[in-house]
Amino acid sequence: MMRRIKFLVIIALLFSVLIFSGEKAEAFTVSKAEAVMEVSSGRMLSENDADAKLPMASTTKIVTAITVIDNFDVEKEVVVPEQSVGTEGSSIYLRTGEKYKVKDLLYGLMLRSGNDAAETLALTLCGSISNFVKLMNETAVKTGATHSNFINPHGLPDNKHYTTARDLAVISCYAMKNPLFKEIVSAKKHVATELTTGEKKLWINKNKMLFNFDGADGVKTGYTVKAGRCLVSSAARDGMEVVCVVLNSPQMFERSAELLENAFSEFRLIKVIDPDRFDKVIFDKSKTVAYNLSKPEEFYYPVGRTEKITCAADFDSFADEDVHPNEKVGEIKIYCSKQLIFSQNIYTLNKV
Repeated sequence: MMRRIKFLVIIALLFSVLIFSGEKAEAFTVSKAEAVMEVSSGRMLSENDADAKLPMASTTKIVTAITVIDNFDVEKEVVVPEQSVGTEGSSIYLRTGEKYKVKDLLYGLMLRSGNDAAETLALTLCGSISNFVKLMNETAVKTGATHSNFINPHGLPDNKHYTTARDLAVISCYAMKNPLFKEIVSAKKHVATELTTGEKKLWINKNKMLFNFDGADGVKTGYTVKAGRCLVSSAARDGMEVVCVVLNSPQMFERSAELLENAFSEFRLIKVIDPDRFDKVIFDKSKTVAYNLSKPEEFYYPVGRTEKITCAADFDSFADEDVHPNEKVGEIKIYCSKQLIFSQNIYTLNKV
């Protein structure tokens, strides 16, 4: 006969139940598409038409940069090809035959939005624009962005070149978890070295958020007539990092600041599960058989002021003679306002 085993499991749950002070006001023009996302969890904090397929101008270079960082040696030295010199649009004024480290070109790409830097990276690292674009699309899919298509590495207009605010937020959250990418996009300035002459070039970041918004640490501006003003911004406060995407936004800096302020006002990043406060022993009534249990993962989640976190710890019934190491004995489920946000199986480890 099966006997229900008693268990002692302590899960530390920290949750916030706060009260809104009132409805937020929108002082600036709403963008054609918007998405505000918390980086660690990928939770969407606010959105507006986030799944509309739209051009995104030079915010494309977020995908270009993280594709390079994920696939190539950033210390590699590359020579500027004639084909990339004089590329239409914004430029860092590269000259044929100049030599740079890939890392320096990434700074020119992200701080000054150099279209010539984008083409130089694509051509020297992949041999052709089409080969590099294939990698860009693979990178996007890898991050979970499945409603985007990239035709070039810089964002110049093309009817087949598009993304969504949601996809761009997902890609940016992925990229911001990379230390080098974050180092580059958070830099207010950078001095690059042309390696054949030793000439120094100073590049100042075009992203005004870095200079004017508390906690700002990225990411990329963009503009074409077709795409309008586009901005992916990011900021961190009190341990919570947020990415904000606005596409075709007439007041892109002001609107982004407003959306970020709303996010920091309305949400807090809460440590929902602390594995160090998990009592990891399960035993039977006679206390003769006991097993250590696996710990749940540490888990943080952005919790809104009116939201409540609840936990369910469900354990199976089984006979003590059937218990073995590495056997599933239960499951932890975490809910935010009754919506499942986290689940993890619990397993027996060694017999105590």
